[in-house]
Amino acid sequence: MKIVGHKTRRVDGLALAKGKPVFADDMPKKDFLYAKILHSPIAHGRIKSIDKTEAMGIDGIAAILAHEDFSVHYYTTAGQGFPEPSPRDTRIFDDTVRFVGDRVAVVAGESLEVVEKALKLIHVEYEELPAIFDVRESIDNEIIIHPGKDGFSFLHDAKRNIAANIDEELGDVETGLKESAHVFEGTYYTPYVQQAHIEPHITLTWFDENDRLIIRTATQVPFHVRRIVGEVLDIPVGKIRVIKPRIGGGFGGKQEILNEEVCAAITVKTGKPCRLEYTREEEFYAARSRHPQYVTYKIGFRDDLTINAIDMEILQNSGGYGPHSLTVMSVTANKTLSLYRSPHIRIRANSVYTNLPPAGAYRGYGAPQGFFALESLMDEIAEKLNVDPMDLRKKNYFQEGEEIPIAKLLGEGREGFPVILNTNGIEACIDRGRKLIDWDTIRNSEKTGVFRRGVGVATVAQASGIAGVDMGSVYMKMNEDGSFNLNVGATDLGTGSDTALAQIAAEVLGVPVDKIIVLSSDTDTTPFDTGAYASSTTYISGGAVKKAAEDILQQILEQGKKILGITEAIIEDNHVVSPDGKSISYQDICTKSFYTDHQKQIQATASKISYDSPPPYNATFADVTVDTETGFVKVNKIVSITDSGQVINPQMSEGQAEGAIPQSLGMALSEFMIFDDKGRAVNRDFEHYHIYTSIDMPEIIAEFVHTHEPSGPFGAKAVAEIPIIGPAPAVVNAIYNACGVRIRELPITPEAVLSGFSKTK
Repeated sequence: MKIVGHKTRRVDGLALAKGKPVFADDMPKKDFLYAKILHSPIAHGRIKSIDKTEAMGIDGIAAILAHEDFSVHYYTTAGQGFPEPSPRDTRIFDDTVRFVGDRVAVVAGESLEVVEKALKLIHVEYEELPAIFDVRESIDNEIIIHPGKDGFSFLHDAKRNIAANIDEELGDVETGLKESAHVFEGTYYTPYVQQAHIEPHITLTWFDENDRLIIRTATQVPFHVRRIVGEVLDIPVGKIRVIKPRIGGGFGGKQEILNEEVCAAITVKTGKPCRLEYTREEEFYAARSRHPQYVTYKIGFRDDLTINAIDMEILQNSGGYGPHSLTVMSVTANKTLSLYRSPHIRIRANSVYTNLPPAGAYRGYGAPQGFFALESLMDEIAEKLNVDPMDLRKKNYFQEGEEIPIAKLLGEGREGFPVILNTNGIEACIDRGRKLIDWDTIRNSEKTGVFRRGVGVATVAQASGIAGVDMGSVYMKMNEDGSFNLNVGATDLGTGSDTALAQIAAEVLGVPVDKIIVLSSDTDTTPFDTGAYASSTTYISGGAVKKAAEDILQQILEQGKKILGITEAIIEDNHVVSPDGKSISYQDICTKSFYTDHQKQIQATASKISYDSPPPYNATFADVTVDTETGFVKVNKIVSITDSGQVINPQMSEGQAEGAIPQSLGMALSEFMIFDDKGRAVNRDFEHYHIYTSIDMPEIIAEFVHTHEPSGPFGAKAVAEIPIIGPAPAVVNAIYNACGVRIRELPITPEAVLSGFSKTK
């Protein structure tokens, strides 16, 4: 291949390098109203009254809206397909608040200064209610967070505070455990962590000259935004246009309808353009984060060290509302149980309401929580059985040609579809990573002195889109100069998907990438796409691009033959060429087709939905040094080796890994949201919430092993999420190798290391 698999300059790279106005806020804002949310100061309570009189008296205030200004309508803010697999438990504004930061009202005015002044003059009387902050105390608590009203719908049992539930079994786990020669069990905890994207949530809304509502917003799911805003405000989707400009990071946090409906409501109320942007502080306490989970595994092994039974339990904190509650748990179970074979599998899981901020989508989407538990326990088991941890893993992986039974049992929010494993490069990932990390030398080195060095490994799997759910569509047309417009519904989050899709089209058509003009994510001008999540874009949308480009190529060939008056020809070097050497260029074919000969527009549409979701695989190795006097852990090196099938763009794929690794290291070592005894977020800025920065970064080696996935475009599988899953458990396992301290709760604080170290003495 000439383009796929080769380094290619980003199609938007020059505009970004020049600082061109490409982001949501990069547009003139003449006559825009500025809006801000009044957030609840209490974790749980009923709103007895709201007095807006004094605030409305300020010059420049255009509107103040609260629950009494809207009819009662419940929806989910999760940007997911319809019918949504998340509970409909949210109103645009409610008369009950369920976490500190919940929406109480919105104020819009001519400047941020007058709006902020008005916010302080809204007088709200609350009836404060008891609150639940510990997820372990929520089920069957006398405090009911969502009592349920007309129009409210839930997935399981709201009166028990359970937003979603999973109870599935393959085989007979109890019998499988009894028949096992060895049984091991462990419980592990991962906390709230924030996506921390550079660009906060921001939305701009206005009416165009035809009185259609225009929404320009930083979102991963423009078509879901259109649908949900239309539903909430009772506006036909044909009257709404959603434009997704360049995004300054999403990581799942923007797979949420977060204030688009509020900003639109101001425009509908006033007829004026409106702008609503969260501050960094608001991002921490009023946006979304990763779901905290307690994950327990009980695993039974036969004498030959193959797995006989896996029993898995999940207790997940949904916060005050339940967006993504069922599907994140589903992924936690589905992805971890797709790595190792077992004839007996059971999953029991509950996603539970508390009076803390709602969690949502975050890169990896449940898999980081599950694999932290599974890969930590696998290392503990290897230690207790006195076997090499990589040998234990290799004995139990699914092999090519085998069916992964959990895939059919457990989809995302519904029954799944069978997955037959076509490709699995996990052992090649392990072998390459073992060499690059210098495994044997570090693992067997002497563990004495103050500074002790260790090495650890974690192996993980993910998916390529959601089987039977995700759908991508494209439209292509040819221009007179031999260039092609590629209109895709897929959303580029900064990942470079526009470039990857252009590469796929260019490879099929045999043209340079700069001949592919990409327009993405505009609900008026691009066809439908479910959005950028679940590592679906390259696999699903790329498949649609390949189909459309192949259709275009065939049309070029047929049109060239008609114009030349021949019956046989091939395409060569952007020409249609006959056996006797007669030829016509792409440019001439298009020009003649427009104006003179056999006139038509060469164009094609294509859609792609897949009932396959081939897993990419990854082996991550960590080299750490532990200071046994302070408990400080320094990560020296991370090696990440991935099987993502045919890599479309090596440079961008490496970038995916290099961006994911610090996010996982942050979860492992420094990131967690802290709440006081009133449910208020304590660390609400980057001074007190420490993400990994350039100062903290270890050496990173990110490589790929080659496999060819027959169901993917040019053999590609997904790459976006899988590199984030392995570093945290690899670091935990490396710490144990360094100093004998086993950590089962993240983040790994110096205090936890010192406490564990004192117990080993």
